[in-house]
Amino acid sequence: MGLMDLIKGEFIDVIEWNDDSRDTLTWRFPDEDKAIKNGAQLIVRESQAAQFMYLGEFGDLFGPGKHSLVTDNIPVLTKLKSWKYAFNVPFKADVFFVTTRLFTGNKWGTANPVMMRDEDFGIVRLRSYGTFDFRITQPALFIKEVAGSDHQFRLDEFADTMRSRMVSLFSEALAESKIRALDIATRYSELGEALLPLINGALSSKYGLELTSFIVENVSVPPEVESAIDKRSSMAAVGNLNDYVKFQMAQGMASGNGGAGGTAAELAVGFGIAQQMMKEGFASPNPTQPSLLSPADVAARLGVPEADVMAILESGELKAKKIGASWRVTQSALDAYLA
Repeated sequence: MGLMDLIKGEFIDVIEWNDDSRDTLTWRFPDEDKAIKNGAQLIVRESQAAQFMYLGEFGDLFGPGKHSLVTDNIPVLTKLKSWKYAFNVPFKADVFFVTTRLFTGNKWGTANPVMMRDEDFGIVRLRSYGTFDFRITQPALFIKEVAGSDHQFRLDEFADTMRSRMVSLFSEALAESKIRALDIATRYSELGEALLPLINGALSSKYGLELTSFIVENVSVPPEVESAIDKRSSMAAVGNLNDYVKFQMAQGMASGNGGAGGTAAELAVGFGIAQQMMKEGFASPNPTQPSLLSPADVAARLGVPEADVMAILESGELKAKKIGASWRVTQSALDAYLA
């Protein structure tokens, strides 16, 4: 190798990045302590941007295309390096390639419940998760606040770095939207669209990012609140409590599965309902319902021994209802028997 070849090997002629990873956000060109020569070629592909940095300060930003690095093309770097005249010597600078394409389907979620005020529950804790799509819009700000000087900053590192920040922005935006916790489940799409500009306002100014979509897939309350909501829904489904209890009693009596304890409970509840019905005017001192007669009452009316009445009850000639060990006959059934 000749002297000229050795000298050429110390300079960088072409600066480019062939990205085949699909998950890299920023990549620092490995200069191997070499200087960039005057007129070097910078190749920036579609969905890329090249950000120069000199002594910790951000210089020129290049979009897609092929660029010759001469004084006219690097005015910021020229100013930073304080070249009084057109440079004609190699120079050193860091070059960061930034992926500007859209990154889709990124997951977010609250590791811990978010405290918020709600009109229905007062102070309530909410958990939430979903997905978002984003792109880098301000490479210098993104490198400064998120990626840093890493040689290769990947998507998984971004998720770890940004998850807590995203949740913080989501919590603030959700509180500002003042949507009730019970309404959130029916308004996921609307909620995501409403929160998107609020979150973007902070992301753009703080981190140089833009969210193109923010999707809320689920918002849940703690188990004890869910249980209270279920009980409240059950009470609403029951409707009129008196009708519900009477229906339950009738079902139990028809099946005969109540047992002694169940029968006692049903009688107690039935007595309470009867009292309530009396208060509400459903019963009157002169009821229109048919009166019930005991075997002794029937015997007195017919002028026969009670044993004869029991015989016709057992034979079924006289229609009656047997409740436990006792018989009860309606006036209409007695009239039909005598007709």
